[in-house]
Amino acid sequence: MQNLIYFIFLISIHIIAIIPFWILYPLSNFLSFLFYHVFKYRKSVIINNLKNSFPEKTDKEIKSIAKKTYVNLTDLIVESIKTFTMSTKTVKKRFKVINPEILDEYHQKGQSIIGVTGHYGNWEWGAMAGSLQIKHRAIAIYKPLKNKYIDEYIRRTRAENGTLLKSIYITTETFENFKNQTCIFLLVADQSPSAVKKAIWVDFLNQDTACLHGPEKHATKNNYPVVYLDIQRVKRGYYELKIEKLVEEPVKTKEGEITKLYMNKLEEIIRKKPEDWLWSHKRWKRTRKDLLN
Repeated sequence: MQNLIYFIFLISIHIIAIIPFWILYPLSNFLSFLFYHVFKYRKSVIINNLKNSFPEKTDKEIKSIAKKTYVNLTDLIVESIKTFTMSTKTVKKRFKVINPEILDEYHQKGQSIIGVTGHYGNWEWGAMAGSLQIKHRAIAIYKPLKNKYIDEYIRRTRAENGTLLKSIYITTETFENFKNQTCIFLLVADQSPSAVKKAIWVDFLNQDTACLHGPEKHATKNNYPVVYLDIQRVKRGYYELKIEKLVEEPVKTKEGEITKLYMNKLEEIIRKKPEDWLWSHKRWKRTRKDLLN
């Protein structure tokens, strides 16, 4: 079965490769219609997440955001597949890091850093485009796919574009192995944690939220400065990334402080344009009751 899925995956890459962008987005519109009206993909999850996060909004407003969320989702799907055959020139044209110089002072000192972001905008393009526009070596911490063939393909193609993918299951080992290189460790850390007893709890979008402890743990352990990578869709198919400093000296922070700063920044961004976040995640499936189990 894994071989069959991998074969279909490769076919989809070659099909999307020959489709120009001006046709790609009408295709995305059609897919979003199917996802919303026909398949109703995680529709209850999306609606519930939106209602709980924005209790002040009317049902009409929630429905409007939800529909835009599906367009964002299908744009991500077709753009992510398109990634594998995009030229470096196209990548730089469609995804610009607007202030890469903010990292130069760290690079000149041989200082590694941690870059945090969320499932907002096109983080897949961000991991690839960022490595082409900054001086640090890019290492993205990710959760391996169940299909080993697709996973290997993605790791190989990302490495060819300058971004090294390392499994979340060997995060500590990865930080240790690259401690003598000048790197930016990329963490998309807004998903629900599996190790709930290690989670850091914050108030996020009106809800008590369990957060991954990894970014804070490795920032304080290594005293790596933390920056937020703010990815914004400028227009369809075009993105900008703005780098913002969050924490200069992690060892001087209190427990939970880095995580709170990160989640506060993410919430600020989401509230301005909620449809560009991945609301289909079961973000709040963990509760404090899980700590008792």
